[in-house]
Amino acid sequence: MNHTDPDERWLGVIVHAAFFLLLGSSLARFLSRDQGGTRTGWVVALFGFFCLLYVLGHLLAPPPRPGLPPTRRHLLWLGSVTTVWVVLLALAPSATWCVMPLLFAGLHALPPRIAVPSAAVLTTLVVLSEIRVADGPLNPNMVVAPPAVAAVATAVLVHLQRQGARQRVLIEDLVRTRHELAATERRAGVLAERQRLSAEIHDTLAQGLSSQRMLLQAAERVWGSDQARDHVRAAAEITSHSLAEARRFVHDLAPADLAERSLAEALRELARRESGPGLTVEFRLDGEPGPLPERVAGALLRIAQGALANVREHAAATRAALTLTWLDDQVSLDVADNGRGFAPPGSEEPRPSTRGHDRPSTHGHGQPSTRGHDRPSTRGHGLPAMHIRAHQAGGALTVESAPGEGTVVSVAFPLVVEGAAL
Repeated sequence: MNHTDPDERWLGVIVHAAFFLLLGSSLARFLSRDQGGTRTGWVVALFGFFCLLYVLGHLLAPPPRPGLPPTRRHLLWLGSVTTVWVVLLALAPSATWCVMPLLFAGLHALPPRIAVPSAAVLTTLVVLSEIRVADGPLNPNMVVAPPAVAAVATAVLVHLQRQGARQRVLIEDLVRTRHELAATERRAGVLAERQRLSAEIHDTLAQGLSSQRMLLQAAERVWGSDQARDHVRAAAEITSHSLAEARRFVHDLAPADLAERSLAEALRELARRESGPGLTVEFRLDGEPGPLPERVAGALLRIAQGALANVREHAAATRAALTLTWLDDQVSLDVADNGRGFAPPGSEEPRPSTRGHDRPSTHGHGQPSTRGHDRPSTRGHGLPAMHIRAHQAGGALTVESAPGEGTVVSVAFPLVVEGAAL
């Protein structure tokens, strides 16, 4: 019997106490009423052996844990102690009721298909023993009571056994479900982290490398002139900034531009850095800036970087504007350009599997990119990454564009969530 459960431990104590009490009363009755001359000593010795075998069995051959099959040692003990009881019953009918603890032990350890027939055999022996020692007319209770008691005990114990089996199955299902849920959550976390890393690389290192390549290609075309040196210096500046981004990216810190600047200052610096030959980027601030959570400020800066990268590489625009608007209940950012525009693919929000600005049919703001190695099939994330970044930080992003009319990318974040300031 498993003694790790307090309830089962108390049940075992009660069963053992009942056995010793019945064994003592059976021995007392034998000595007072049923002793038979020279065999009395043998019967008393058999009572003692029966008691010793019962104790040794529970110490050396304990019953199996619930749900597990009985061991060979336990089955051997159960058969031995039952055989000794049958011999004792033949010599001393007073030992009849010692069968109850054995009945419980058999039903508790054996499967029902074996336990129920065994209980029927033991009950039959009890009835025959009662009839054998009966004096006078046969008492019907001697025939009816033992089977009735055995039937009730058998039904209760079998029911408890099957209920325990069902509970174990439910527990195993619950544990398996929890493991599967944990595995699913781990997979979702891995995918989310991969998506985050992909967006970070696209918005920082990939865009920096793209700008450097464009500047170096421009310098190669005018090599030997002062303009070529200006292009090389600009590429070196972008390289320095990309290196700082990479170092902070490795340490999972905020964007480098936000390390020592406010969001407005970082956006102003971004506009200055993105301005160059053929493209002028302006920054405007409406309202009074206030504190923002790091994730919101980082999302706004990254979305601005991604939008300006598309403007620079694909829109053929000459002017662009970053407008940061601070209202009482929200902060928003608009990135507008006067480029070629494009026809958005329907009114639905682009999914991560689409390419938004980077689709071959509407690459950037309307035309495919064919410069260098920028094949449409290998370009980055564009609009889908911006949508995902805005959603993950608790905001919403919209895009307004039409062929020949430029593009406006807008993102807004609430400053109050469920009555509490961000």
